Amino acid sequence: MIRLEDLTKTFATPNGLVVAADKVNMEVPTGEICILLGPSGCGKTTALKMINRLIAPTSGRILINGEDTSKLNDIELRRNIGYVIQQIGLFPNMTIEENICVVPKLVGWDMKKAKSRAAELLDLVGLDPRHFLRRYPKELSGGQQQRVGVIRALAADPPVMLMDEPFGAIDPINREIIQDEFLKMQAALKKTIMFVSHDIDEAVKMGDKIAIFRAGKIEQYDSPDRILAHPANAFVADFVGADRTLKRLRLVTAEEVARADAASAARSASVADVRQSLASSGERIAVVIDGDHHPVGFVTADELQGASGRIGDFAHPLPASVPVRADLRAVVSEMFAHDTMWLACTDDNGRYAGVVTQPAVTAALRATYGGANAGAA
Repeated sequence: MIRLEDLTKTFATPNGLVVAADKVNMEVPTGEICILLGPSGCGKTTALKMINRLIAPTSGRILINGEDTSKLNDIELRRNIGYVIQQIGLFPNMTIEENICVVPKLVGWDMKKAKSRAAELLDLVGLDPRHFLRRYPKELSGGQQQRVGVIRALAADPPVMLMDEPFGAIDPINREIIQDEFLKMQAALKKTIMFVSHDIDEAVKMGDKIAIFRAGKIEQYDSPDRILAHPANAFVADFVGADRTLKRLRLVTAEEVARADAASAARSASVADVRQSLASSGERIAVVIDGDHHPVGFVTADELQGASGRIGDFAHPLPASVPVRADLRAVVSEMFAHDTMWLACTDDNGRYAGVVTQPAVTAALRATYGGANAGAA
């Protein structure tokens, strides 16, 4: 847990004192990611750097897991905090293994344990240890170097991580890949993370909480969904953008809105049985599944009227299907691409897992808006 209490930083300039952080108060629960977001010069990076004392606070307190960090010396404090920056900073004359082992060696790990940790972490971010441990940074792509920079900060298993725009210099395709790998890793490791970003889409995807800064103060600190659905004021509403409803599609998966009990039928099922089942349920469409329970087509109630035989003889190809883990942005994109109001969903093994419909997507978005609006709509 990270707790900031009235954290303040002022800088002396020729024109007088400038307040970079103005009584910042927030708490990041253990195992969560908090994104610090806001325009340039708003104080988010200053707040981050005060946590590991790269910038000394003027006043206020910082507590990590209940311990006041002012009672720790700089070296002791920083050895318990992983720090990742946009510029990465890998040592060019060291192999990837040696880079990852730097901090474990400093804190007294034996080399066998440190090397085992390096291999384990490379595997966590999708880099095969057999191929990457002995390479040098110049032999890796920018995206691969960034992954190594992230796991180097994790090598000595710090309870807290600070990340200052760690993916900002990566191209959009690789950024998505690295973000996904990082979230998988976080799901396993459950670190407490403070993460500076300038990208609202990245914040919505990565954060359990978002703190939106302006002029050294926090304007709103809440879950991404609450911030998008109920911005606290006009500044927050303008900052997150007029398309904030569409941004919320990233926060909900197909699994959360899919109907697992939507009508389905085996290829070998009789038309009469399926027709009766659809009539009883009031549904108009049944998804056709094969012997391995994979969705392979669909039939409509209207087409089955007066027909006989097996369902497989009447099946149309599916327009598309989506994995249950897909977010609703991807689902809606597929719906538009195939001009359809519904899609079959599949589990991790490609088996039929239900149907997601456009009305269900709309209802999911409407659910949060139904609460009392705390600010600008």
